[in-house]
This record gives sequence, C-alpha cells and structure tokens, in this order.
Amino acid sequence: MITPLLARYRSALETYVDAKDNTRPERMVEVFAPDAVLTFSLATSNIAFPARTVGTAAIAKTLVSDFGAQYAQCRTYYVCDALPVANDGIDALPWLVLMREPCAQTLRVGHGVYRWTFDLAASHELRVTHFHIHIARMDVVPDPDGALLAALQDGLSYPWLAPAALRECFEAVACTTPALAFVDAFAAPAAAPRVAQT
Repeated sequence: MITPLLARYRSALETYVDAKDNTRPERMVEVFAPDAVLTFSLATSNIAFPARTVGTAAIAKTLVSDFGAQYAQCRTYYVCDALPVANDGIDALPWLVLMREPCAQTLRVGHGVYRWTFDLAASHELRVTHFHIHIARMDVVPDPDGALLAALQDGLSYPWLAPAALRECFEAVACTTPALAFVDAFAAPAAAPRVAQT
C-alpha cells in the first residue's frame, strides 16, 4: 500500500527524473532545497562529474543543462520493488540509465545507487537537502543509428522498474543480440559501495 507520505517521496523522485531525462531544469526547484548538496562517487572513468555541487541552480546546471547538452534519449530507471524510505531518507536506491551520446554515436548503459536525504518543511513540502550519486559502472558501445538503445528501452517500465523485469529483459537481449551481450552485467541492480561516500 502506498501511503500519502510515500506517494510524496515517489512524486519527488519522478519529478527529478522528468527534469533530468527531459532537460527541464526549471523543475529542479520542485525537488531540491535552495542550499542542497550534490556529491558523486565514481567507480568508472567513462563519465565525469564534479565531486561536489551546492545549490539548486548549480545542481540543475550539472544534472540537467550540461548533461542534456551531451546526452540524448536518456531514460533513468529506479530498480526496486518498493521504495525504501527510512528516517527521512532513501538509502542505496539502485538506478539504471540508458542513453545516447549523439556526437560520439554511442550507446551508454550505466548503473549505480542513489542516496537521498529529505527535509519536510513547515509547509509540508518535501525537499532534497543532500543527494549522493554513486556510479558503479558505465559502458560505452558504438550505436550509429540508435537501434541498440531502442532495443534496450523497449518494454522496460519507466521510471519504476522491478528487478525481476530488468533481469528478464536484459538476459533475453544479451542472448539474442550479440552487440548487447555485455548488458548481462547490468541485469542485476547495482550494489551500494562498501564504504559510504559523502
């Protein structure tokens, strides 16, 4: 059962995905507190972000405007059966991203975990005060016509994706499409890093 409070957390995460994936930076103020902090930890060299960004405008520039200038047809999925909210936060929520880098004519498949810390203001609005993104893996493969991206995105529930559905889809695609055999490594949700990054 989705309680009213849980529905608000889900709505905040859906707004974030809409802002990022559809390049709508103006929506970030609906999600982040004015002095929110964004941090990253990267276990791959295939993508780069500043380690720390402060303030909604700067976060919107990093995650939406700058990101959207380089990547297209992005879909970010929350890979979970239920949203694990505890103590005003969401810890180690696995994510998957499928996107295209038009200039390089490549497909990018990445995954990792999100950590969200929220503040429930006196106005009863949920705002993110701290957002940590751990990128565990990011693979880059040639995809001149975008067909590989389309094959992966087709049939996946967006933005909420059950782990079993992810596994079924990616294991099938890895078996039937040689160029996508590598996605078998993404068929399970990413695990949180052993040492928490802040």
